[in-house]
Amino acid sequence: MPVSSLPLGSGRGWRVDDFRCTSGPRDRPFEEQHDGMCIAIVTSGTFTYRTTQGTAVLAPGAALLGNHGHCFECGHEHGIGDHCLSFRFSPEFVESVIAELPGARQLAFTLPNLPPLPQLIPLVADAVAAREGSDTASFEELALSLVAKVGVALTGMSASARANPFARHPSHRDQRRVTEALRRIEAQCDQPLSLQQLAADVAMSPYHFLRTFRAVAGMAPHQFLLHTRLQRAAVRLRCSGDTICAIALEAGFSDLSTFNRRFRRLLGASPGAYRASRPCVLGVE
Repeated sequence: MPVSSLPLGSGRGWRVDDFRCTSGPRDRPFEEQHDGMCIAIVTSGTFTYRTTQGTAVLAPGAALLGNHGHCFECGHEHGIGDHCLSFRFSPEFVESVIAELPGARQLAFTLPNLPPLPQLIPLVADAVAAREGSDTASFEELALSLVAKVGVALTGMSASARANPFARHPSHRDQRRVTEALRRIEAQCDQPLSLQQLAADVAMSPYHFLRTFRAVAGMAPHQFLLHTRLQRAAVRLRCSGDTICAIALEAGFSDLSTFNRRFRRLLGASPGAYRASRPCVLGVE
């Protein structure tokens, strides 16, 4: 089977499963249907998601959005496999959370996905750490926080961003090229990867690559590289007893001060404070 699913936790109105897919370009996508409201966090790999809300290429750190009862397809025409944490909610669960958010009254998702936004990095790191440590108890808190974060993010998105036609319909060739770059960044995020280098590797001019990358991934290449590094560092802070300096260097930062500044700016706390506020799920002191 190209897809495997492992239940990780469930409660009243929510459940979370660990999904692994090994499909590739030779495997034809098939139509599926969302059983409940779905928010799936991509933790590795890339794939194309098609639903009534639109089509998007999803990369690590992105959030797939699905409405209850809606049909969808996931394709891997540009690469092999992906790994996701799939949270499914009853409409009543989502509605109860959305009702508590100022200015957010939209129950149905109007977009197919959210890109790897800064406000999602701590949640992605916490979810991956919980999965690696089999920390079932924390998934209920994550489920509530995920709905709230996604609701706030959707409310804050501008109408112009939603209506940008180029962001919805890059060519098949451009999607393939950007997906190659996304997978390279994911595999080599600890290495120095310049815009010129990434563009040359997929035979695109730097400007066209930058514009197309933003349209496909929802952010610039350097932002995606930075988010990937910080997300991995956040997981390491939770799942290991390694020093902060060692984690920073392993993530691809050349010095500790730069790592501390970037980490604080995107995650809202210093690496030390972040680690102290989140006990290690693997029991490493």
